[in-house]
Amino acid sequence: MQRGSDLARAIAVLESGGLVAFPTETVYGLGADAASDAAVGRIFAAKGRPRAHPLIVHLAADAPLDDWAAEVPEAARRLARAVWPGPLTIILRRGPRVAAAVTGGADTVGIRVPAHPVAQALLRGFGSGIAAPSANRFGAVSPTTADHVATDLGAAVDYLLDGGACEVGVESTIVDLSRGRAVLLRPGGLPRERIEPLTGPLEAPDLAAPAAPGMLASHYAPRAEVIAVAPGEVPAMVAAALATGARVAVLAPGSAFTAWPALAVRAYRLPDDIAGMAHELYAALRDLDATGVDVVVAALPPTAGLGEAVGDRLQRAAGPRRNLS
Repeated sequence: MQRGSDLARAIAVLESGGLVAFPTETVYGLGADAASDAAVGRIFAAKGRPRAHPLIVHLAADAPLDDWAAEVPEAARRLARAVWPGPLTIILRRGPRVAAAVTGGADTVGIRVPAHPVAQALLRGFGSGIAAPSANRFGAVSPTTADHVATDLGAAVDYLLDGGACEVGVESTIVDLSRGRAVLLRPGGLPRERIEPLTGPLEAPDLAAPAAPGMLASHYAPRAEVIAVAPGEVPAMVAAALATGARVAVLAPGSAFTAWPALAVRAYRLPDDIAGMAHELYAALRDLDATGVDVVVAALPPTAGLGEAVGDRLQRAAGPRRNLS
């Protein structure tokens, strides 16, 4: 793997059909030319990602949305004007420019305009869309630093464009606007409170909802078992885990630990504010794995604002384990 801040080198890799890991405001992405089936195919191989799981197309701020989507309803244009660049992915009908491999053969595509200046410079210089999931092994904890990417993917990446730590720390919100109504497929870095004034109430996914990243019951998971519970349930869950002989840690906002003075386990204190909690969440799960704990008991935050996304990631990290490769 080559690593650095050479934008021209990263663009040349993309133009040659290679893979570039790059920063966004949410997490690091593993990018390839969104118009090339061969290049996009390398993403799935590098991550061990099933081909049926679609990717997101990232665009420069001035890229015409109509070049990548066959139908763009007014609600999508309204959202795009209001929040892009930003941590929102909109699901639309796929345009002919999108490589079939990006969508897993579906007739919809997720599109977003990332806010990170390095990502925008890369997209402007490349002059086309970049298909990118998170730059980690499929199903594992997403990377928020270049070091995380290097640890997870190593030589599978042709160039790692280092842009520092990601600001938001959880993935983009995904809203489906491909079927005449607004459906929240994945809570993320843009809270529903910012979206619903522009779309009306967001509906829950139904059985006909298009596939989108991050919708598996088990995802964003560290090696350790995660148990996600309300704060009041933490002591009982810790006791139950200790009774099995497991090495246990508690992951919670720093102020929450004052209610648990008798917990004789490793304490990982997240920031008390929800934005700080989102920013630190994935690094915390990685750090706890590095300590060798077996079980992480995580306190779920209130669901308002970014708390909905943090709670979603913790619950998916705690989902039923299976072979995700």
